[in-house]
Amino acid sequence: MTEHCIFCRIAQGETDTERLYASDDITAFRDLRPQAPTHILVIPNRHIASLDEAREDDAALLGRMMLVAQHLTAELGLDRGYRLVLNTGAQGGQSVFHMHLHVLGGRQMQWPPG
Repeated sequence: MTEHCIFCRIAQGETDTERLYASDDITAFRDLRPQAPTHILVIPNRHIASLDEAREDDAALLGRMMLVAQHLTAELGLDRGYRLVLNTGAQGGQSVFHMHLHVLGGRQMQWPPG
């Protein structure tokens, strides 16, 4: 945990953020600035600043993040489709430097995304 990282604090239950999913290694919650009717963030509880810092032994964790996203989309009724986004680095659009998977749905997604 990094003491100044808001996502580390959310994962540790130190904020009043409603967690939609929580396990020993993954937490999911609604984005405070949603870009779609449904906008959820899925994070590893351990601080990993970005995908560039993930290690080979994080492969199972990364896969579980995708499966948590799949579970939540089914639970929230996004059966018509959804988008998963993982921004990496400032130029890639990452603004919080704790790796997080965006789950976006509830509207028609456009391509290219931006």
